[in-house]
Amino acid sequence: MTVEQSGQRRRQSTLGDVAKLAGVSIATASKALNGRDQVAPLTRAKVREAADQLSFSPNALARGLLVGRTGTIGLLTSDLEGRFSIPVLMGAEDAAGEGANSVFLCDARGDAIREQHHVRALLSRRVDGLIVVGSRTEPRAPLRGRLGVPVVYAYAPSDSAADMSVVSDNVAAGRMAIAHLLSLGRSRIAHISGDPGYAAAQDRATGAVAALHEAGLEVAGGRVLFGSWRESWGRSAVEALLDREPDVDAIFAGSDQIARGVLEAVRERGLSVPDDIAVMGFDNWEVLASNARPQLTSVDMQLQTVGRLAAERLFAAMDGKHDAGIQPVQCRLVVRESTVG
Repeated sequence: MTVEQSGQRRRQSTLGDVAKLAGVSIATASKALNGRDQVAPLTRAKVREAADQLSFSPNALARGLLVGRTGTIGLLTSDLEGRFSIPVLMGAEDAAGEGANSVFLCDARGDAIREQHHVRALLSRRVDGLIVVGSRTEPRAPLRGRLGVPVVYAYAPSDSAADMSVVSDNVAAGRMAIAHLLSLGRSRIAHISGDPGYAAAQDRATGAVAALHEAGLEVAGGRVLFGSWRESWGRSAVEALLDREPDVDAIFAGSDQIARGVLEAVRERGLSVPDDIAVMGFDNWEVLASNARPQLTSVDMQLQTVGRLAAERLFAAMDGKHDAGIQPVQCRLVVRESTVG
């Protein structure tokens, strides 16, 4: 065997080789291998048989260019260091990987100018679509300008009804938390939450108060106690609450950090959790919930699911199936010892 013959044998088969062996045009071979509808079943079978015979492996970039795609998407976040945005990004990236898509990740750090810079940079790389992940649950303005690619918003919805957004359902989660406590026979239920300027705090409170009203009950203390997202707020809020309402038998905290402070203050009062007072948090922050004493019942926002569904919506839009509106993702109750001893 000559060196020239060896080189020829090692040469990778091309789409032209497949088309020639199958007796069709290169355009028809491309359509057959990419699953286009315009190809007759018999012709498609001949092309695939020829591709198998030649061990043809189409170049991913070339295949993408044939259908007008690069196989890349952009993930734009405003809070890459944030504990909430990272699971969303992980879910989106997992879905992208399943579809053999590459991901460009950019962090705007909450800066509108930096965000526009990243959008231009991603579009210059010819990404097929964009997923925009917020740092808070407040609705945000949509990306500006003619983008030319589909965009899906995750965690923080777009304030435009024409956009597609995927978010955790915080109102339903507030209802879920109260339903759990009611199912345990608790009836004097307080709600201690974080910064009232956060939509997440307001939405969880809305759901909680509605569930109590539907059960013929009022929130213990007469109102939701808003403050901050810190453990110290949870401690001080409980001390003031129990001075006024010593018969409270359950506390729903708006975050796991607040709930940790609640547990500490209840324990310092000489009360038992959950026997005297059931306590539950929100976020299912594993490092806090599992290391609390007792371990903390919490609501999980299913953030990886939010990211995965956002990516799936984006892929659908890339295929021409454009949807608009807000898709809520149901949260999940994670029961631990702080409510069920």
